[in-house]
Amino acid sequence: MFKKLLLCAVITLAGISSYAQPVRVAVAANAQFVLKKLADDFKKRTGISVEVISGASGKLAVQIKNGAPYDIFLSADMDFAENLYTEGFTLSKPRIYALGSLIVCSSTGTDLKNWTSLITAKSPGKIAIGNPKVAPYGKAAEEALNYYKVYQQASERLVFAESISQVNTYVLQGVVSLGFTTQSLVYELPASQRFQWQKVNPLAYAPIEQGAVLLKYSKNKNYLNNKKFFDYLFSAGAKAIFRQFGYTIA
Repeated sequence: MFKKLLLCAVITLAGISSYAQPVRVAVAANAQFVLKKLADDFKKRTGISVEVISGASGKLAVQIKNGAPYDIFLSADMDFAENLYTEGFTLSKPRIYALGSLIVCSSTGTDLKNWTSLITAKSPGKIAIGNPKVAPYGKAAEEALNYYKVYQQASERLVFAESISQVNTYVLQGVVSLGFTTQSLVYELPASQRFQWQKVNPLAYAPIEQGAVLLKYSKNKNYLNNKKFFDYLFSAGAKAIFRQFGYTIA
């Protein structure tokens, strides 16, 4: 009888431990706020917690290769996710969870309808973009500047941030006069925030296909919960939340 009770206690504690262990998600900085919203919605539905770790996609990918204990990776592009898959760090091929949208923005009161003229006219102030080597939105910004043939004029004013979060900080604090970032920022700001923005023509840059992968590390603990959250990312409820934050669903 004692052994049966002990076995039941062990099984119960294992179940509690399973729910107590959060799903650890490494996410590109552009999607950190929408992921927190998704995490809240997922917990309401399942009781399972999600821990969000954000940063530049390239840096997170390096951390994963170096053994960082993440269960799921949400990249701001497909390249970093595909690379992890090719090198054997994932359980399956990456899936596109959303398409991002690039904007040019400012908190200085500048009219951005003809933002390219602000560059060609050599207006004062710095221009922030993410480091194209590690931040896909920075790569998209570089492509857009080249598309409009203003990269050379902009080059002397460019400030390369390590992530989109840093670009956002520079813009919102007025450290730079212009910045290129994700449209999702628009839906994260309080109404009192002084902020101007203009969507960059999607033809000016390659589609920002954002990829999600379930990492091999996730098999160590809590695999079922990790898989539940991964599958949830492609559910109707999650897609609705992505759309609220300005993302396009493929």
